Amino acid sequence: LFNRNIDPMTEVMTAVGAYEAIYAAITAFINEGDEAVVIEPHFDCYAGDMELSGGKLVRVPLRPSGDGKYAKNWTLDKQEFEAAFNERTKLLITTTPHNPVGKIFSREELEYIGSVCKKHNVIILSDEVYERVVFDDNEHARIGSLPGMWERTLTIGSAGKTFSVTGWKIGWALGPANLISQLQHVSSCSTFTAPTLLQEAVAGAFEYERGVAQTDEAYFKWLPGKLQQNCQMLADAFSDIGCTPVWPDGGYFMLVDTANMGWDFTELNTGRCYDVDCVKWLTREFKLATIPISVFYGDQNRHLAAKYIRVCCAKSDETIEKACQIIRSLKK
Repeated sequence: LFNRNIDPMTEVMTAVGAYEAIYAAITAFINEGDEAVVIEPHFDCYAGDMELSGGKLVRVPLRPSGDGKYAKNWTLDKQEFEAAFNERTKLLITTTPHNPVGKIFSREELEYIGSVCKKHNVIILSDEVYERVVFDDNEHARIGSLPGMWERTLTIGSAGKTFSVTGWKIGWALGPANLISQLQHVSSCSTFTAPTLLQEAVAGAFEYERGVAQTDEAYFKWLPGKLQQNCQMLADAFSDIGCTPVWPDGGYFMLVDTANMGWDFTELNTGRCYDVDCVKWLTREFKLATIPISVFYGDQNRHLAAKYIRVCCAKSDETIEKACQIIRSLKK
């Protein structure tokens, strides 16, 4: 995975889900007054963990460039990104495949991100829990595998996302021994260990997958194909009613721009963002559960969420088919 042999005793830490691995990394390297740069929109736990450690999260948004209907075209402004770093910056937090945008950062983009982190001597926390869900001919490049990046990168993985067993809460962090040891200190003083039986089950699943790799028996082959099919069905349904789906490169989720629908919730006077009122309305009136995108932003950039909502493609055939029926019933 990283063009190197990995020592399982010193360069791997198992955790109670990827959530704990992320918590351990932030707790280990962020002290009061330290800063971490994060690419937003971003998973909400980063902000909570930073707050617990007394650190400051400095957010740099992805912005649609060119044809924003494709997640790969949501990019960083390099000047804005580089300006976010200073002498207090200790971490860069990134996600690929990205939640919620669905973008997979290209090798060239990761090389650029890595060069900035190297310049400022910053540790990279790379959340890669959706690494096995890659659509079309996209490539999931691991920033920790790039030249000179292993030494400063912590890569986070999740059995829950890898094998669709999110309730098991088994995750891991991979990285150089001098960094992993600090996460192990945090873990030993909090959860202490992840359940042994579940670790054994996950190890068995990996061993099975290794034996059937690239065959029709491989779950890692079936999973991205199935989720891409689900995304396509949902994208077609939303397109039919006038919404604009943002086609993902991979992951569990897809953004949908509802701006063309003309929905207006201002008369509700809730004081909430449009997307929050929108998803509450869709859930209450139509039993269609989605997620508002504004919750993945800080206050400064929340306006960039505009009228986007997030839908989940990791659902049963029955649920996807029912959702498509409901979506098409929303047509003006």
